Amino acid sequence: MAPQSGVRGALRRFNEYYARFLEWLLVFSVASIIPPVALQIFARFTELLPRYIWTEEASRFLLVWTVMIGAMVAIREGTHFNVDLFPNLKGRGKAAADLLAGFFVVIFALVFVWWGWEFTDSAWYRISELAELPLWTIYIAWPITGLTFLIFMAERIWDDLAVLTGAEEPLK
Repeated sequence: MAPQSGVRGALRRFNEYYARFLEWLLVFSVASIIPPVALQIFARFTELLPRYIWTEEASRFLLVWTVMIGAMVAIREGTHFNVDLFPNLKGRGKAAADLLAGFFVVIFALVFVWWGWEFTDSAWYRISELAELPLWTIYIAWPITGLTFLIFMAERIWDDLAVLTGAEEPLK
């Protein structure tokens, strides 16, 4: 595919850099979850460490963020919410099927943004019970994920519309 200019090219470049950032953030979140989980395991099976309460909440917060960031990356790569009912479709037929699937992903993303924001708004001044972590830091994962889905789906939908209208040849 030739490099594009204008809004579509800018969107594609932004998504590429944002996806790279998310991939690094995913690596960081997976690496960050290892110490609290390891402390939980050692504390549970040995008397060498006290049973830290904060490790359970920290690992739960990190797990939620890891899952959400992984979902964002998977949307960008086209591997999330992907059920290939018609594997032999090519060209315009595939673009039409992808547009239909993309429509439902956009609906799902809007639900994440709308109710995720309400969810986050209810947690601005609340803290977790044990570790006293601010709850908005975990709840905000939902609207951020929804916005990211929308940004990544915009590029995919734009590509599918270009194939469907004949403005571009489908990718092999």
